[in-house]
Amino acid sequence: MNILIQGGRIIDPASKMDAVGDLYIQNGKIAGINSQPDNFTADQTIDASGQVVCPGLVDMCAHAREPGPSQKGSINSESAAAVAGGVTTFITPPTTSPVVDSSAVAELIKDRCEEAGRMTIRPMGALTKGLEGEQLAPLAALSSSGCIAFTNARSPVANSLVLMRCLEYAATHDLLVVFQAQDSALSQGGSMHDGSTCTRLGLNGIPEAAESIEVARCLLLVEQTGVRAHFGQLSCDRSVRMIAEAQERGLPVTADVAIQNLLMTDENVNGFHSEFHLIPPLRSQLDRAGLIQGLISGTIQAICSDHQPHERAAKEAPFADTEPGMIGLQTLLPLSMLLVKQNMLELPQLIEKLTYSPAQILGLKKGTLQVGADADICIFDPEAEWQLTSENNPSRGQNTPFMDYPLQGRVTYTLHQGQVVYSA
Repeated sequence: MNILIQGGRIIDPASKMDAVGDLYIQNGKIAGINSQPDNFTADQTIDASGQVVCPGLVDMCAHAREPGPSQKGSINSESAAAVAGGVTTFITPPTTSPVVDSSAVAELIKDRCEEAGRMTIRPMGALTKGLEGEQLAPLAALSSSGCIAFTNARSPVANSLVLMRCLEYAATHDLLVVFQAQDSALSQGGSMHDGSTCTRLGLNGIPEAAESIEVARCLLLVEQTGVRAHFGQLSCDRSVRMIAEAQERGLPVTADVAIQNLLMTDENVNGFHSEFHLIPPLRSQLDRAGLIQGLISGTIQAICSDHQPHERAAKEAPFADTEPGMIGLQTLLPLSMLLVKQNMLELPQLIEKLTYSPAQILGLKKGTLQVGADADICIFDPEAEWQLTSENNPSRGQNTPFMDYPLQGRVTYTLHQGQVVYSA
């Protein structure tokens, strides 16, 4: 199918393009920008006047919940939420049931994604069998089955020798390892940031040292082994500074942050609203400032949603007894637009953090509008105001503090491999 996207503001971070123009799509690929290909006749024309045309968003962490508890979500439901938010590729952690520590589970996720037919979902494989932190998972076989990176998520690998052997193996095969840094002993029993708000509410806290100590250990082992490493969903200023120092020393280290940690702090937990029960927790104003500075300086290369859908019952309990996490695929773009509105980033910089940079970290040929690239495209109106409601939310999770909240920046079309997979 040939599609002409006409008159939009085309932003392509890969080529540094930011100009109003026309985009031509043919056979699922970008066929031309402001230059009509030979023998091109549009089967569909999309008027993008006054809108932004950019690569489809690449989300570095979103839980699809499949295989696993179907009441929380499925690849079909969460991929529908993703394309409604302009996300055409997301990476899902191995915390499924069963865990992604065998080729069969990895291939199941790939097959269900193809059945849904909306977008690209790539699993991360388990670093250790069963995420138990004891034995190395079959990383090479998992990589051959489509796993794009390897992580133990927030499950501890307490034995540093075991972790070093895992990293040595990954380095030998040039595999990307993702750390979601959290010291299990320091975080055990905690439900929010250990600060004055936590003390006032009488809740058990998670100190920032629970993250920064684990970041320090992992950085030392990265230096020892030379493995390519990515730190996902950072929450602390000290962690950002340590990673900046490691990057200055030339270590192959990248990082991302969840959008909620850039916008909110532990003070939002006032009132015991379970929608604010998140892991990593919302931190202090100082930590938020450090994350923003890391984003601006380039220490943090990507912004993700950390989408974690839950059924209603999972959030209906005393704060500390609820399950942590919030949905975020549909709100990733409009919430990120607040960083532009608050003059923290220019729009092309933001688009890069949501598209090209995460694709580069993952080694994906995504996040670009260059001729010949897959036509994964997000078209959005940066001025359009809207609200996420239970009626227009395809995700099975309703758990977000931004439900019925006024948002600015609405996706009007999402294309995946040259096919319109979402239209507002």
